[in-house]
Amino acid sequence: MTARKVLLLIIDGVSDRPCRELGRLTPLQAARTPILDRIAAEGVSGIMDTISPGIRPGSDTSHLSLLGYPPEKYYTGRGPLEAAGTGITMEPGMIGFRCNYATVDESGQVVDRRAGRIHNTSMLSREVEEKVDLSPFGVDVIFRSGAGHRAALAFRGAGLGACVSSNDPKKEGAYPPAFVPLHDSAADNKTADALNEFIRQSLPLLAEHTLNKERKKMGLPMANMILIRGAGQMGDFEPFGKRYGLSGSVISAATLITGIGKSLGLRHVKVEGATGSSDTNLDGKVKAAIRELNEQDFVLLNIKGADEAGHDGLAIEKKNFIERIDSALQPFLSIEECLIVICADHSTPCSIRDHSADPVPLVIWGDGVRTDSVITFDEVACAEGGLNRIPGHALMPIICDLINRAKKYGA
Repeated sequence: MTARKVLLLIIDGVSDRPCRELGRLTPLQAARTPILDRIAAEGVSGIMDTISPGIRPGSDTSHLSLLGYPPEKYYTGRGPLEAAGTGITMEPGMIGFRCNYATVDESGQVVDRRAGRIHNTSMLSREVEEKVDLSPFGVDVIFRSGAGHRAALAFRGAGLGACVSSNDPKKEGAYPPAFVPLHDSAADNKTADALNEFIRQSLPLLAEHTLNKERKKMGLPMANMILIRGAGQMGDFEPFGKRYGLSGSVISAATLITGIGKSLGLRHVKVEGATGSSDTNLDGKVKAAIRELNEQDFVLLNIKGADEAGHDGLAIEKKNFIERIDSALQPFLSIEECLIVICADHSTPCSIRDHSADPVPLVIWGDGVRTDSVITFDEVACAEGGLNRIPGHALMPIICDLINRAKKYGA
């Protein structure tokens, strides 16, 4: 029998390096993972450079690569993908940016880049979108809230460029710089000027908003500044369904991953209680994936909490969350005619609190898979597997071959 459907489970940033707190084991090695180990024992394993050896992948470039869209061709910056993830319809040529609500003091100095990790900013974003007027630049403004303190901005108009600087100083105690073009072109100058005007008009709107006045009374940081970065021009993506002949869905609490999926034409499925952190609704995401597999050929499921623990340098918390993930995966083993593919998009070692170029573990389980001798799922064991070491762009061709959707090369 040959599998017909595909679950691609990306455990964001799960792979790591040896941690002192865990007796020189990685969190994945130290965690008790009977389900992942069973999948490894019954499947075929390997390790994978999601971009190429020695390249530290971003979550954006790695997901594009894993889905078979070479980032060197399709990646134009994180902003357009974040914007798509917030619900903005990004058309080719539009300029997108990722944003933070931040707090500045009376002198304009940044005192909190995340405005106290504020939530529920949709009222602020609506006020900005409705009242900031960039029509003198020939620019339409679309501004939407994302998760927590995050937001996204999009510009629609003729003659815009994406090579512009950021106003995010990347630290507290500094002043947001003005936007400047990174190339001496009319298009980039126009975008930089429009961004500076966007900030100029948005500052009084935020300062006078009822939400911020209430936060000030309560002693909470006000969301009175918008920090903007990650500019990019929206590309033209070949739809996933056309590229592979597969219908598909994306399930993710991360706006970026949702945006990538939607940009490729995958159906976005919201899950109540999915947070992108260790408190996420894992059971809800698993149930949603199973429902989608009843209707769709392909489901991309992203689980992010391990990545967050890696960025925070919390090895024990990362191990514990991996164990939570493992206990939630049992229902997947009962899905008939389904190929289960599990990997990370990049490593996030607790020791460096950032992405690294270390290859990630990979396992494929399902009908027709040649089983190897690997019996545990971790960074070291999987290196002994039958898939050996592959680049990320090889994953979708391997998947398509295993579900008998690959085209023959030659006669």
